[in-house]
Amino acid sequence: MTAGELAVLLAAVLCSIGFTALVVVLVRVLDTLRDLRAEVRDLRAETRPLLDELRSTTDEARATMLEARHDLDRFDRVLGSAEAISEAVAGGGRVARVAFSVPVIKATAFATGTGRAARRLRRRERRAEQHALEASRGRGRRAG
Repeated sequence: MTAGELAVLLAAVLCSIGFTALVVVLVRVLDTLRDLRAEVRDLRAETRPLLDELRSTTDEARATMLEARHDLDRFDRVLGSAEAISEAVAGGGRVARVAFSVPVIKATAFATGTGRAARRLRRRERRAEQHALEASRGRGRRAG
């Protein structure tokens, strides 16, 4: 065997060993890819119900949010109406106070004045009765 033949033989053996190692590595990669595909399939099977539940929960949340917005709009309208009514009542109260204050004040003044006049008349009547009584007592003494 010559040196050239020995080099070719050694290169062929090394290439065979390298090719065998490459085949072993590729078989391992293929096994790993099969395992990975199985895991992905299992993961999809597990996550599909979760994704469906997430979609339904999102739809429920959207419906709840729309209902809350509707309720908020309705509450805003009710609050606006209540404010308008409050302003109207306050304005009506002011109008009523202005409209009724003068007659009420006059009626109160009239009642107060009438009460005072009645008390004065009673006092005068009492004084007149007392004077008449004193006068009659004084006449009775003079006559006796």
